[in-house]
Amino acid sequence: MKVNRMTIQETRQALQKGLVIPACPLALTRERRFDERHERALFRYYIAAGAGGLAVGVHTTQFAIHDPQVGLYKPILELAAETVQEKGKPIVKIAGLVGKTPQAIREAEIAASLGYEAGLLSLGAFRDAEEKEILEHCQTVAELIPLVGFYLQPAVGGRILSYSFWRRFVEIEQVVAIKIAPFNRYQTLDVIRAVADAGRTQEIALYTGNDDNIVIDLLTEFRFSANPEAPSLRIVGGLLGHWAVWTKRAVELLERIHKERQKPYTSSELLTIAAQVTDCNAALFDVAHQFAGCIAGIHEVLARQGLMTGRWCLDPQEDLSPGQKEEIDRVYASYPHLTDDDFVAEHLDEWLS
Repeated sequence: MKVNRMTIQETRQALQKGLVIPACPLALTRERRFDERHERALFRYYIAAGAGGLAVGVHTTQFAIHDPQVGLYKPILELAAETVQEKGKPIVKIAGLVGKTPQAIREAEIAASLGYEAGLLSLGAFRDAEEKEILEHCQTVAELIPLVGFYLQPAVGGRILSYSFWRRFVEIEQVVAIKIAPFNRYQTLDVIRAVADAGRTQEIALYTGNDDNIVIDLLTEFRFSANPEAPSLRIVGGLLGHWAVWTKRAVELLERIHKERQKPYTSSELLTIAAQVTDCNAALFDVAHQFAGCIAGIHEVLARQGLMTGRWCLDPQEDLSPGQKEEIDRVYASYPHLTDDDFVAEHLDEWLS
């Protein structure tokens, strides 16, 4: 496969525009084998819906794919790269990188060889490490591929990281963006303030991964000074598991928010939509059961649309929680304007061909 890859400067420019970047799920057959046909259809769907990037091999793709015995890390990255090539659109490809330094290096080398523009670096393997050790790890991996920093909430494998950590992390030259996903306002501000204090607002794009607060994150202007002339920051886009479903509507919503930010006041309708999106996320991500069914919830919607043949996960024990299906039914009925089933139905045969 011919490898087409943006330069780091082109990647920065693309990310600074503010993109919808779905965290891509893993399509499986009933036998829990890789369903290449439906996986390709998913990638085609995201591109057709207007996504500006794809995040592959991340939490939503299931961290188990990084296990050599499962053997799906390289195949799914290859398929995504091939599909982007097929469509010929400028899409920022982001590969999930996990594990201690030797594993992260191997994965970064695979991603770079396949033309991925950046690596989303998970720090779940460093839950008990000193921050100095983590920063050394980040710097080592950054020498192989540009980095998207990742503040992942502890409930799904992340850890708490200090303002001091982020202030030093943003000094790494090859950092192009940060996915902020601690599901916590204080920790979200730590990251944004670190970028502001480092003076790297034009080089490091901020992306929300706070699925509980998507629209408000995108609407907010952050300014860490009483001086109205002080530079402000924006979270420009989202790299989200939530945006792996109903992606067409997500693209339309982000475009509307970008336009809204040019006005002096925020529409009260958008604040209402913000709450509706969060309500949908509670159902999809299974907040009632501490996110136990978050991946199965995404799969359930994609299966209903025909983009997957079922909601199976690699772990046979991983499925919807009690009452979660009914919650998904509820938000489907309550917020039809947030779904894109009509768009999927119109193009599904084409994407599956």
